Amino acid sequence: MLLTIIAYAMIIVFMYIIMKKKMSPFTALVIIPLIFAIVAMLTGVAKKGTLGDFVLEGIKTTANTGIMLLFAILYFSIMLDAGLFDPITKKMIHFAKGDPMKVLIATAVVAATVSLNGDGTTTTLICCSAFIPIYKKLDMKLMNLGVLVILQNTIMNLLPWGGPTARAMAVLNVDASILAYLAPGMILALAYVIFYVAPHMGRQERKRLGVKQLTDAEIEEMTAVTDPEVQKMRRPQNFVFNGILTIVLIGWLVAGSFISAIEMPPLLLFLVGTCIALMVNYPSLKDQSKRIGENGGDAVQVVILVFAAGVFMGLFQGTGMAEALAQSFTQIIPHQLAGFWGLVIAVISAPGAFFISNDGFYFGVLPVLAQAGRAYGFSNMDMALASLMGQAFHLLSPLVAFIYLLLRLTGLDMGQWQKEAAKYALGVFVIFVITIILSGHMPLYIPQH
Repeated sequence: MLLTIIAYAMIIVFMYIIMKKKMSPFTALVIIPLIFAIVAMLTGVAKKGTLGDFVLEGIKTTANTGIMLLFAILYFSIMLDAGLFDPITKKMIHFAKGDPMKVLIATAVVAATVSLNGDGTTTTLICCSAFIPIYKKLDMKLMNLGVLVILQNTIMNLLPWGGPTARAMAVLNVDASILAYLAPGMILALAYVIFYVAPHMGRQERKRLGVKQLTDAEIEEMTAVTDPEVQKMRRPQNFVFNGILTIVLIGWLVAGSFISAIEMPPLLLFLVGTCIALMVNYPSLKDQSKRIGENGGDAVQVVILVFAAGVFMGLFQGTGMAEALAQSFTQIIPHQLAGFWGLVIAVISAPGAFFISNDGFYFGVLPVLAQAGRAYGFSNMDMALASLMGQAFHLLSPLVAFIYLLLRLTGLDMGQWQKEAAKYALGVFVIFVITIILSGHMPLYIPQH
């Protein structure tokens, strides 16, 4: 009981501090769980173990992501330096002709397409590399970019190779037909973002900025590189090579999700890609060193946040706070709601997916909920589908490593971004739930005898 209170207190304090900007995400991710872990250990309610062991276990879970991010950021930074995205930026601005509505709809479409590989890091890097220069040149709000990217990645993350769906399938022993049941909700949610959210943002931006009917000459002037230092970094002669290298890397990353024979860790792909990009674009050792030095700072800023998230996760799970929180979810539900158990799981999955890691929720909380659900007449497929509804909010969690990359690249404040994205994520959640209920794949109510 005491451990559960400590767990809830830690979550409340952490979210308050982040929302009110009392501490930076980096310091909050380390200091807050450390204080509460010490309290749990001193009161004797924590699991046996040492703080060091808990932290190391947590960091192990984020180490691969952190190192992969380091090389992925370096790779795309080198591509930006070499000018790979300059022609793309120019084409997009020509297409938009100064209309922010067109840019926002294009952002939503590109983010959904790139998210097909199920990897948030790749989606973030590609979308930010391509669109941030456009948003800045047109004086558009980067908040909209940050929200659209996360919404589309949230929806596409339900593909079986994204992670949560595979976990739900494994825990409840359901087959791949689950994707056919999820697909209508995913398609409607994508349409909601492309045809409602992006145009809604576009109308607000049109009102704020107006529609500047830019001439070709104005676009050329806007996209021209005039800084001599930037011009020295550009490698327009290598555009085709850099484009092919980037397409091969991303294609390999996606294909590896389907074909195990060619699967390669993203960490190794981006490491090799970074080496090739440096050797081809900047053969001089002095230039290579300069590019790593100038881009390394951005990479380190993100990587330390990823390791800090590992510290948070390690202390939260190692002390038993995550387990206590999970158990409390299952105990606070009145028996009168037994007939609505599918809906109960769907509602619990929202805070569950936000406050607990996917592994913690699907391997810790879901089996307990599913055991009760079977007794109430719900099938494993019903409960697997219900458990995935809360994924609408999962990628807003401070435990998701790649969001620190998104926030770093866009310069957004975590608390403000979470609040802005959450109101649209609620729409995605409602679409998911209504779709599986109306399609008959999850009963709204099963009478109890």
